Amino acid sequence: MGPLMDAPRKLWIETYGCQMNVLDGELIAGRMKREGYELTSDRNAADLLLFNTCSVREHAEERAISNAGSLKHLKKRRPDVIVGIVGCAAQNLKEEIFDRLPHVQLVVGPRKFGAIPRLVEEIRRTGLRRLALEDCDDEFIDGAETVAERATPFKAYIKAMEGCDLSCAFCIVPTTRGAEASRTPETIVEEARRLAGEGVVEVTLLGQTIDSYGKGLRPAIDLGGLLRRLHEVPGIRRIRFITSHPSFMREPIIEAMRDLPRVCKYVHMPAQSGSDAVLKRMRRGYTVARYLGIVDRIRERVPGVEIASDFIVGFPCETAGDFDATLALADKVRFQNAFIFQYSPRPGTDAAALPDDVTPEEKSRRNRELLALQERVSREKNAGRVGSRLEILVDGPSRTNPRRQTGRTDTNQIVLFESERDLAGRFATVEITRSTPLTLFGTLV
Repeated sequence: MGPLMDAPRKLWIETYGCQMNVLDGELIAGRMKREGYELTSDRNAADLLLFNTCSVREHAEERAISNAGSLKHLKKRRPDVIVGIVGCAAQNLKEEIFDRLPHVQLVVGPRKFGAIPRLVEEIRRTGLRRLALEDCDDEFIDGAETVAERATPFKAYIKAMEGCDLSCAFCIVPTTRGAEASRTPETIVEEARRLAGEGVVEVTLLGQTIDSYGKGLRPAIDLGGLLRRLHEVPGIRRIRFITSHPSFMREPIIEAMRDLPRVCKYVHMPAQSGSDAVLKRMRRGYTVARYLGIVDRIRERVPGVEIASDFIVGFPCETAGDFDATLALADKVRFQNAFIFQYSPRPGTDAAALPDDVTPEEKSRRNRELLALQERVSREKNAGRVGSRLEILVDGPSRTNPRRQTGRTDTNQIVLFESERDLAGRFATVEITRSTPLTLFGTLV
């Protein structure tokens, strides 16, 4: 009988935040699997525990730090375990993490994820802490072939770009993600081909300001051009892109949505406020009139398109009149959906120096009022789809009812229908029979 082989080391990873963070987690998992690690859902059994963090809001950052802090007892029981904090909170807090959490040995920012395997082995060899920040890791930016663990095997994120060159007063992303850098179209198209070969039928291009894609690339290309190249990849039937900034929503992108059937007719383009005064303090770089003009142009050129937004209520010095202007914008545009947040000061942003002079109670009231308006609009828009037939990509059984299948339309609406069969990954036509503000219900055609 031969010698027993060493058991593979195990990785546990917990991700917080946006779609970019989800993809980062997949990239890290894929790279560590290539190094011989196995993923585990049992953190007590893991040899390497990583918290993949978000810093957009202080609450998310502190939740991750708190959860990492709870592992000090595990580290005491199992000294060989390595605990790491990676991602945006690592870039934002830097060495402070070591001061707050002495049992953490690894701190890695978003631009240095490619160094994680090497740093982990250095920690195992030396027992010393490792900190990796700032510098761009080209291997990581072009390293999406390492993705091995996707929640939905037929849908995948593709990182088209990293970082942000804007200076919105409320946003910490430029600090945590660094300057804007776009991947080459050849790399992205090749990744899409590999994904299609693995059975992926829908890809979503990710970027902090995805519609500014292409800055600095030679030969010159923009997001519209990239969409046209991706449209030619066999097997990819849907192409999405998020998140768009109004300042960069230009004609080639709108024309690509109009001309290319595989490019989804859905734009997530945050307005943030309906008040020019607030937008100026936010340093968003556009006026309400310009935003409305962009919306009109998109809807004129792309029949059936749906637009989503983000809003911040209670930004410093937001008056009742400013908020009324936001209500008016939301009512005029009639977004398919909107994500609404109450402002809270974020250390490290310029807005943190402004007076946080809207009371918590008033922020909450404004939040509820804007949510109620959006719910009314969504209810009316969805009711108008009753009786129509829509093609959806089926995600699989509903979490709450396994006899129901759930999926999404081209315009990103959630659809539920009865079926005993698991149709995950297939396209299906559903006739809509009823609706709620958030969901369409129907029967399989």
